[in-house]
Amino acid sequence: MGVADQPAGPPVPAYSPQPRFDAVPEPAGWRYRPRRAVWESRALRATALVLVLSLCGLIILALVRKQTGTEGFLVGLGLSVLPVPLLVAAFRWLDRVEPKPWRNLVFAFAWGACAATLVALIANGFATEWLVTNIAESSAAEESADADAWGATLVAPVVEESAKAGALLFLFLFRRRDFNGILDGLVIAGIAATGFAFTENILYLGSAFVSDQEFGHSGLRSTTAATFFVRVIMSPFAHPLFTAMTGIGFGLAAAATHRQRVRRVLLPIAGLLAAMVLHGLWNGSAILGSGAGFMAVYLLFMVPAFGLLVWLAVWSRNHELRTIRAYLPVYQAAGWLTAPEPVALSSFRARGIARDVARRVHGPAAARTVAEYTAFATSLAFLRSRAYRDTPGPDFTAREQELLHHLWQRKDVARPILAHAALLPPAPRRRPYPVRPPYPGAWPYGPYAHPGPYAAHPHAHAGPYPTPSRARTPMPTPACTPPTPGTPPTLTHPYPAGAYGPAPYPPGTYGPAPHPAPGPLTPPGTPGPDPVAPPDTGTPPTAPGTSAPPP
Repeated sequence: MGVADQPAGPPVPAYSPQPRFDAVPEPAGWRYRPRRAVWESRALRATALVLVLSLCGLIILALVRKQTGTEGFLVGLGLSVLPVPLLVAAFRWLDRVEPKPWRNLVFAFAWGACAATLVALIANGFATEWLVTNIAESSAAEESADADAWGATLVAPVVEESAKAGALLFLFLFRRRDFNGILDGLVIAGIAATGFAFTENILYLGSAFVSDQEFGHSGLRSTTAATFFVRVIMSPFAHPLFTAMTGIGFGLAAAATHRQRVRRVLLPIAGLLAAMVLHGLWNGSAILGSGAGFMAVYLLFMVPAFGLLVWLAVWSRNHELRTIRAYLPVYQAAGWLTAPEPVALSSFRARGIARDVARRVHGPAAARTVAEYTAFATSLAFLRSRAYRDTPGPDFTAREQELLHHLWQRKDVARPILAHAALLPPAPRRRPYPVRPPYPGAWPYGPYAHPGPYAAHPHAHAGPYPTPSRARTPMPTPACTPPTPGTPPTLTHPYPAGAYGPAPYPPGTYGPAPHPAPGPLTPPGTPGPDPVAPPDTGTPPTAPGTSAPPP
């Protein structure tokens, strides 16, 4: 896809077209940091959040240990930790296009394991006690035994899903930059639900172990083995499946524009209600129904819902790759990227090959550089996609400058490797045919075929033959054309002089030699595609109006 094929949308403001090399600060210390008040400090908010989650973790640890005992707690902890690496790896595999920062995933897991579990444990206890009291006062004594079952079916889904949705709400409000669509909502919801299920399994498995110790059960018929089979083997994705409905709602809200304010509010609520319904159906089939009813709900509702969720996640991931392929060529046309890079960055195979080549040839540091280059380029494509779909935010230009700066610092290592990965032929999808026949004379006409020559048929038409009615469709123009050799580019740099301090930086502080930089994009308010500037061919740029290179 070329520049002329970019998706239609309002003109997007770009960076300043009048740069200076000596105005660029040191690469290691450069980052976009807007001024904030003291109560808006990220460090202060992060410290308060860590303290709150730590306090919740200590309280939930004490409550679970009190209910299960030390031995039951250790047995439940050892059995509950088994599915956690599998679930986390599955969600990280889905999030390969633009991996979320580890701090977001750690927060989501800690919120589900500590805060959401504590809220659910306290609220479920009060609700169940209220149900038992009211049923005992208004009905017969034998009906009060069903209070726990009705509480798990009607109260627990509302409380637990609302508590787990808190992680999505926090990241949606305070980490909006990392929340781009459905796949982001699915990943955050799955990690938070994994943490919640981890703590809940400790409680259930520890209680089952204590029950077995009291009644002397052992072996496969024990309550612990049955609980482990149902909760860990048979349904490890149960809680992630429920909370994924809420994640889809937040993901659709993140993709909505600022003009669709009603949709941005109603979609998360609709997703939360769907999660509550699925959770209540699952709990009701396991507690109120028989074994046949539980298996019917499991096979007819939960398994198809899980299959649809996997299909939606894979489709969303492929859509993100198409977004990268659609919005990066505009930076390639301006000279920031080379021609093969949009192709390589929109392919999982090329990304993996680039990292492997960098690790084998240049070491782990080069592999990390290629991975960082890929992540920044992906964020740049998503940033421009949001700007085309919606009105560009007030920090669009600053964020674009930040991402381009990081790309420019890593281009010397990442560009050649990504170009090599993009030009490799695709992997064969099937096994090629053998060159030699399996036995003499068996190919292509069988063992008794005459070796030839063969005489022409007496009634064969000598030609000319008519042209087929359906001509072959010509191949489309490639998305990225190679650069024209020998053409010096018009090079500028996107940082205005004096923008990062009271005085320009002295010459020579930005690397050992002047770095050529690409040409500008469309100035603010100019309709139409961005002008094309040839990529860098190695020729040093000249200062405006002179023939000498810039200082």
